[in-house]
Amino acid sequence: MEDIKKRVFEPFFTTKADSGVGLGLSISYNIIQQHNGEIALESEPGKGTIFTIRLPKKPDAKTV
Repeated sequence: MEDIKKRVFEPFFTTKADSGVGLGLSISYNIIQQHNGEIALESEPGKGTIFTIRLPKKPDAKTV
């Protein structure tokens, strides 16, 4: 399972033999990184996976 966690954000990596091309998480990861955010995952075999996305709050605009 750890080897999958290390590769899950790589382009074209998939565990689905019959569907998907492995781009969704890679694209998501790059967008989150461009916004100075983080994405993490927790996974339990047979139970599921939780993805946590954290994005920085935009500073309040200054009025002139």
